[in-house]
Amino acid sequence: MIGMQELIDPKDNAPFPTPSAFIERLTLALPDFGSIQWVQATGSSNDDLSQRIKLGSSQATPWLLGAHTQHSARGRAARPWQNQAGDTLMFSCAFEPNISLSQLPGLSPALGVAACLALRQLLTPLLGHESCQQLALKWPNDLQWGSGKLAGILVETAQRPGSRLPCLVVGIGLNLRGAQALSAQLSRGIADISEILASASIASLASIATIAPIAPMAPSGPSGVSAPNASIPGAAPALCPSLIVATLAQAWQKALDVYAAAGYAAFQDLFHAVDVLASEPVEVIDQGRVLQTGIARGTDSIGRLLVQTDTAVVPVLVGDVSVRRQPDAGPAATPKGAP
Repeated sequence: MIGMQELIDPKDNAPFPTPSAFIERLTLALPDFGSIQWVQATGSSNDDLSQRIKLGSSQATPWLLGAHTQHSARGRAARPWQNQAGDTLMFSCAFEPNISLSQLPGLSPALGVAACLALRQLLTPLLGHESCQQLALKWPNDLQWGSGKLAGILVETAQRPGSRLPCLVVGIGLNLRGAQALSAQLSRGIADISEILASASIASLASIATIAPIAPMAPSGPSGVSAPNASIPGAAPALCPSLIVATLAQAWQKALDVYAAAGYAAFQDLFHAVDVLASEPVEVIDQGRVLQTGIARGTDSIGRLLVQTDTAVVPVLVGDVSVRRQPDAGPAATPKGAP
C-alpha cells in the first residue's frame, strides 16, 4: 500500500526529476517492464516506440519511454501538443496484449477509464474522495478536472514483423503547471496538477505536515517509489512525477489484461462512473462540420459513444469524429463517483 510520504514532494516548486532520476525510480517501481528509458528531448515518444516495434526489437515488452520535451508531440487527429520541460509529463508505453484488430475500437475509452480511476486513487489521500470526483473522462480518452482539460491520451497500433496481433503504443501528455497561461492562450479551460493540489484542504495539509520525513529515493511498498515528505505547514504538496508515471503505466498494463479477457464490456459501467458528458448536450464534429447534435448517453458494449438525437441513438466511433459539449449547454454535470 502506498504511504502518504510516497505521494508528495517537499514543496510545489520542487525540481523536476532528471532523466536519470526518472529511470532509477521507475526501474524500481515497474519491475515487469522490459525497457525503461527517459530522455531530455525527442520528437515523439509514441513514434519512437512504434518504430522500435516495426524494426522487430527482441526486448521483452512492456516498454516505457518518457521525455522532458517532445518536439513533435501530438494528440488525436494529429493535433500538435505544445510542451516545455517540467510543465507537462509526457511518456509512452508499448504493450503486446492478446487483443485482435476487431477489438480495437473500445481500447481508447477503456484505457482512459483506467487512467482516470488510477489518478483519482492517487489524489484521494491528498484531496479527499468528493473533491476527486472533479477528475473525469471526456470520451474517448481526455482527462478533465472540472471543465478544464488535464491530459490527453493517444492510443496507436504498430505491427511487429511476423506477428499476427498488433502491438499497442499508449502515450499521454499530462499538465503539471502553467494551466492559467495556456487557458488564456487557447481560450478554453485547461487544468494542471499544481493548481489541483493547491486546492487541498487545510486539514489535509496539516495531517501531511505531521508525518515524519523519509530519505529520498528509498524503496518503500510495492511501488518502489518514495519522495521526501512535506515539511512546510500550509504549503501545497506536489505529487512525485515518477509516481504518477508508474501509477498510469501499471493501470494500463492491468487494464489491457482485463480487456484481453473480457473486452470493453468490463469497462462499460466504469466509464459511466467517470463520464463527464453523461446526459449532456453534445455536438459530433467531423473536420469542423457538425454532423449530429444530441444528448450523450454513455457507451455501448464495444466502446462507441451513444448520442441520442431527435430521431435515433447514434453510435460514434473512436477516431472518426470529435465530440464537444454544445457551447450553450452550461456547466458540465458532476460525474458519478466510482467505487
